[in-house]
Amino acid sequence: MAPPAGQIRPAKYLASFVLIVVALYALVFLTGNGSAKPKLGIDLQGGTLVTLTARQEDGAQPSEEALNRARDLIEVRVNGLGVSGAEVVRDGNNLVITVPGADGEGAKGLGQTARLAFRKVLGQPVPAGTPATAPTSTSPAPSSSASTPPSATGESASPPPSSDAPQGRPAPNLAAQPSSTEPSSPAPSSSSAPTSTPSAPSNVDPKIAEEIQAAKAMRQSTDPQVLQQAALMLDCTQPDPLRGNDDLDKPLVTCDEKGEFKYTLAPVNPPKEDTETKADDYSNYSRLTGEDINDAVANNNPNGTGYVVNLDFKSEGGTKWAAFTSANVQQAVAVVLDGEVMSAPTIQSAITGGSTEISGKFTLKEAQNLANTLKYGALPLSFDSSEAQTVSPTLGLASLKAGLIAGGLGLALVFVYCLFYYRLLGFLTILSLILSGVVVFGVLVLLGRWIGFTLDLAGIAGFIIAIGITADSFIVFFERLKDEVREGRSFRSAVPRAWVRSRRTILSADAVSFIAAAVLYVIAVGQVKGFAFTLGMSTVLDLVVVFLVTHPLVALASKSKFLSNPKFSGLGGAARQGAAHRASVAGKPAAVKEV
Repeated sequence: MAPPAGQIRPAKYLASFVLIVVALYALVFLTGNGSAKPKLGIDLQGGTLVTLTARQEDGAQPSEEALNRARDLIEVRVNGLGVSGAEVVRDGNNLVITVPGADGEGAKGLGQTARLAFRKVLGQPVPAGTPATAPTSTSPAPSSSASTPPSATGESASPPPSSDAPQGRPAPNLAAQPSSTEPSSPAPSSSSAPTSTPSAPSNVDPKIAEEIQAAKAMRQSTDPQVLQQAALMLDCTQPDPLRGNDDLDKPLVTCDEKGEFKYTLAPVNPPKEDTETKADDYSNYSRLTGEDINDAVANNNPNGTGYVVNLDFKSEGGTKWAAFTSANVQQAVAVVLDGEVMSAPTIQSAITGGSTEISGKFTLKEAQNLANTLKYGALPLSFDSSEAQTVSPTLGLASLKAGLIAGGLGLALVFVYCLFYYRLLGFLTILSLILSGVVVFGVLVLLGRWIGFTLDLAGIAGFIIAIGITADSFIVFFERLKDEVREGRSFRSAVPRAWVRSRRTILSADAVSFIAAAVLYVIAVGQVKGFAFTLGMSTVLDLVVVFLVTHPLVALASKSKFLSNPKFSGLGGAARQGAAHRASVAGKPAAVKEV
């Protein structure tokens, strides 16, 4: 026979809770690495956080497919760094890379489009800030540059010069430099920057599109005079709008990665209308891009100090490289990554082995990052690093201590209030909160292990607020219990009635809190999602504790003569008010013993 409404078997409920805790911690200690430690965010353990903002050449919003493809590629690159616990998540049109620990510096370069191309150098590179003259395709290559490596067939290149950076002034046989700072001839009208119109789609950013098109009109013009003016005006200290957006079928004026030299480069491919007529022309067109690379490995520089990146071409790429180097002996070729010149060695002889190297002033980590980026392919989108921050482990530890202190102080104040106001019921509140913390901790460990959930400062804030929500559920129950006692019922008979009447209020309040947390999680970005997640999770676990722990413990206490004594239960005031109420109804003076 079922017990009356509100009447329960406390031992059954408490046993259910104990089984849940045992199962939870069995999973904690017997799965994964068996470590009972939650996964901490970078703001607590230190690390690197990089936010990449996607942009397209026409200023339109990137597609879902392109963003997801970019995220997958960056995840592969992150794994290639050899660090553990790194994550790449989408946040609207942004990709957020988090690398915990002290090995995340390489994450700052993961947003490179990795669009690799080989372009013939036209004329001589000039130091940044030095006026440049218009190049021609027959201009001599720089006489001082990094050498190409030995080929796979055993042919060797000449020894490298003493400096890695190309030196020299503009070649004397180039076209005269204009006396005015204005372009000597305007850019072709077909390449002019577009202007926004009222009919433009709302998801297009006209500023981005205008910057890219304006840069193309000057720095990728087919008019030598316009290229001359572009080289004169190019500022290597400013962000490059052509980063990852240059047209491979047109010339390019650009800087090296250090911002020290400016180069004028030939197209990678012949113009589309001349592709067939120039099918065998490798004197000006390398036709080599990152798609022709089979592998990339960082190694020590065999010709000096530092490191290089050795490239192994695919079969077709090796054929192109052999043809291009054969047609351009003693000419310079620029290795261009995302529109920046990584190195510009002089070809000493034809290289037929299907491999080459990218040389430069690379550290080991820089060379490894570049090789990793090239190895896994180019991204389908260009990205700007809108935020890149490194949190030291010391700062993370201080933040963790601050969060724990804040949570401890809040919990202590709740304990003091409950003991002062509710006495025995306050003790049951404290015990319930402690058991709730035990469950929350185990769930955090498993979530970090199974879905990669990381606990950050925002999440700790969510747990601190959840302390108040959990305590509020107890207060609703206890205040309803006092109301029943005031009406003249004993502690034991008041518990089931109070639970039935307070249960709906508790469920309604927690439902509102959970819905608010769910909505916040859906619309929020960044670390606010962590706050909403922990708040919602704590709200759900609050119901588990209230139903399986608090209510059964109060029911057990009401059946004990010692614990149900008004002196210990905290219901003495309610009992006095109930006696006074009954006496007034009967028309007799109240006689209540002080407790």
